[in-house]
This record gives sequence, C-alpha cells and structure tokens, in this order.
Amino acid sequence: MSVFHINVSELKSVIPEITVGDEVYLSGIVYTARDAAHKKIRTLIENGKELPFDMNGACIYYSGPTPERPGSPIGSCGPTTSSRMDFHTPLLMDAGLLAMIGKGPRNGDVIRAIKKHCGIYFCAIGGAGALCARAVKKYEVIAFPELGCESVKRLEIKDFPVICGIDCKGNSIFEKGNTEK
Repeated sequence: MSVFHINVSELKSVIPEITVGDEVYLSGIVYTARDAAHKKIRTLIENGKELPFDMNGACIYYSGPTPERPGSPIGSCGPTTSSRMDFHTPLLMDAGLLAMIGKGPRNGDVIRAIKKHCGIYFCAIGGAGALCARAVKKYEVIAFPELGCESVKRLEIKDFPVICGIDCKGNSIFEKGNTEK
C-alpha cells in the first residue's frame, strides 16, 4: 500500500498509480452533492443546460455538511452511502466527473464507468464527520440552496484523508480480486 498527497487538480495524471487500499490525502477543490442534487444535475445534463460547476475533472464528495461551528468554516462533514448515487454516476462520468468520495460499495455500472473514464472512487471514514470537517478550509453554496444541507457546495480541502475504494482498473476494496463485470 502506498500513501499519496495529491491536489485534486493533478489527480487525473496520478490516478493510474493509485491502487485499491492506498491512502490518499486530497487537497484542492471538491464539490458536495447527494441524492437530490444528483437528480437535478442529471436533469441539467439531459436537457443540455449549464451545470453548476465544471464537471470536467471534478471530484464529488457525497456529503451534506452541517452549518459551520464557531471557529470552524463548516460543521460535521462525513460521507453518505454512495450507492444511492449509482443510478446517476455513469452519466456524470460521461460528462467529465473524474473522482468520487463516499462510503460503501458501488454497482457494476459504476465500476465499468470508472474503468471507461480512468476515474477513481475514494472511501472516507463513515461516522467521522468531525474528523473530515477538519480538512475543510473554506466552503460556499454554489447551487440548489433550496436543498439545504443537500445543496451543492464548493469545498476547499487540505489533506482530506481517504482510501482508494475502486481504482481505475475496476479493482474494489469491497471484493476479493478483480471486480471486472
């Protein structure tokens, strides 16, 4: 297992080197989006409308951060169950999404999309929202404010701790061996 310190903007060139189980400390810009935001983004893509952020090379963190606490730019910021976004993920990857952060396994369609686009899926520590929040240096709501905690947010992170859950070859930490389907 290897350890990487990577800026999200440089992720595309490093993805082929990262394998299942590797520790990664991400810095840079990620966007939060959960179920409701994915549904809205999907509708925008299907209707050829402008997206709330540049999907090309983007990293989405499946999280609904809570409001900031005194002395901190954000409240709890833990991952949510990724499989709830599986229906939308291949379409978002076709639109340029490169990386995802969440918790739990992904379905075969998502694994095939990760392989097709040389993407990656990272796992954050479930139940450790306060720990995850420590890596957030700044955030702002950029789309769908009516969704409250599920609005799309732009997070600036530094050394956000994740583990490679599914690498660009389709290997999954959730299954033994290659998960090629």
